[in-house]
Amino acid sequence: MNSSRAIQEKFTGCLLGGAIGDALGAPIEFLSLDQIREQFGYAGITDFYPAYGRLGAITDDTQMTMFTAEGLLRGLVRYRSRGISGAEIAIVHNAYLRWLETQKSPFNLARSIGNGWLITIEALRSRRGPGISCISALTSVTSPGMPVSDDRKGCGTVMRVAPIGLLYDDDLAYRIGKETSALTHGHPTASIAAGALCVIISQLRKEVPLNQAVMSALDIVQQDEIKLGVVHETSEAIDKALSLAKTTRTPSPELVESLGAGWIAEEALAVSIYCALVAEDFSQGVLLAVNHSGDSDSTGAITGNLLGLQYGQKGIPEHWLEQVELHDEIRQLAIDLVDIPENYFPDGNENQEYCDRIFKKYPGV
Repeated sequence: MNSSRAIQEKFTGCLLGGAIGDALGAPIEFLSLDQIREQFGYAGITDFYPAYGRLGAITDDTQMTMFTAEGLLRGLVRYRSRGISGAEIAIVHNAYLRWLETQKSPFNLARSIGNGWLITIEALRSRRGPGISCISALTSVTSPGMPVSDDRKGCGTVMRVAPIGLLYDDDLAYRIGKETSALTHGHPTASIAAGALCVIISQLRKEVPLNQAVMSALDIVQQDEIKLGVVHETSEAIDKALSLAKTTRTPSPELVESLGAGWIAEEALAVSIYCALVAEDFSQGVLLAVNHSGDSDSTGAITGNLLGLQYGQKGIPEHWLEQVELHDEIRQLAIDLVDIPENYFPDGNENQEYCDRIFKKYPGV
């Protein structure tokens, strides 16, 4: 397998793995552990179950992850085609505003910013439990790229940022992760937790072992918390997950819940790190991440991103890959995250048809 194909395998595993974890958690997001066991048995949910009228339904977590990827690619296309840099955050912000349009009824394509291909996908025009903080922040946008000034730290900042770590290396990934988080959540912990996941994803992309990747992120987080003079919520949550993963206790929902419910950013990150660290394979990890009394779809999505990147698409059960909603579109985004950075160079590129097609697909606004 050539290097590009191998990277595509990993990137596809990351994005589809996140979507699968999201879809597994969707039917049980608001159930307690007792309710989950009452409905599905002691082991909890073990396969896709109907949500939003279908099997394998994604939620806002995967929707926003897809628009994050699209925004990043538009930023790259803008830079390569026009030589304009430094607008990445505003362009991702515009991508989130396009996602916001998909949540409105009636949907109006004419109101969307810059169109492109993603917003034309009809299946994305569906409300799948969007976070109140995200909707509120995006509804009140006055200038793309400007952070909000609230004190929210919901996990909506973390569940959408995996593509950043796929495209950028550690320090830059951390910064962009923080800045995109601040578009919808103003609490410093929300931004730091998002940045931490971007570092872990970036490290895994370079085939650094997960434990070492988490330690690298922890080091960056600790330094940043000291620099900013903020409460060490994210570093303490990561450290707790690492310590729990080192114990000899058999992984269980009860242990997962000792890290929190996952509704807030640092708890969702900690739960996902723990589940990924103790997992023997993709399936075990994502099922552990969703079967608890908390934000099952978000912790499933983040864990799926981590394990999907680790194991690649081939490490994910085939029936989940085939049944998860929008699998073809998610796979295409993963391929584009590999292909466009490698091949989209308008100046001197002999394949003008390719360049025109990419610019139409990802216009730089």
